[in-house]
Amino acid sequence: MSENHSIHEFDVNLIVEYFSKIERQGPGSPEITLKALSFINHLSENAQVADLGCGTGGQTMVLAGRIPGKITGIDLFPAFVDLFNANAKESNLQERVQCIVGSMDDLPFKEEELDLIWCEGAIYNIGFEKGLGLWRNFLKKNAYVAVSEASWFTEERPEKIEKFWMEAYPGIDTIPNKVAQLQKAGYIPVATFILPDHCWTTHFYDQQKIIQENFLREHTGNAFAENFVAYQRYEEQLFRKYHEYYGYVFYIGKKI
Repeated sequence: MSENHSIHEFDVNLIVEYFSKIERQGPGSPEITLKALSFINHLSENAQVADLGCGTGGQTMVLAGRIPGKITGIDLFPAFVDLFNANAKESNLQERVQCIVGSMDDLPFKEEELDLIWCEGAIYNIGFEKGLGLWRNFLKKNAYVAVSEASWFTEERPEKIEKFWMEAYPGIDTIPNKVAQLQKAGYIPVATFILPDHCWTTHFYDQQKIIQENFLREHTGNAFAENFVAYQRYEEQLFRKYHEYYGYVFYIGKKI
């Protein structure tokens, strides 16, 4: 059943409900967030940072522990925004870390206002090339962009995983091609590194085990919920089998 469904078919409200129960809404880890941040210099207490497609802010709170400036999270879904702001308050960060409802292709910032744009696993919503091109206008000269993005590790891969990703995200490409897109958009490539497997397993898929059982119990008889969980399980099976062919890659660029 799961092989015959696409992520785009599912009820958005159910998806938001499901992922709101997980600390991170995509693969990653606190250590990887800090590793990506280590390539970015000169962020003062006056720094203006945007975390786009931030979800409930798992990675944002990690950033806030190291960045002394103001961080604005932006997410399309009010449920995520509410959880983000509750998390910021719980961490006593609400004075300089807040989230608002918004779209990453219609940002509320001024031209050249930001010192850093962050986006973990979410730029695919508008596309890697489009996002980098749009966001550049809001960055100061010599400011940074840091995004994690689904990428191929090899030039060729098994047909099954190729088909899955081309349906889920046709914008997936090889690392050299993504770096070329970064350069074409007007950035100097500063660093590129592959997220280790545990960012997918320990910090993402394993976190969903109990959540899936509770979710199915709460939505007993709901075919959309059942199919969505089946899809998530199928995606995990594919990753565990084909992880040497693809994964998330962090791309860090500096605006020219």
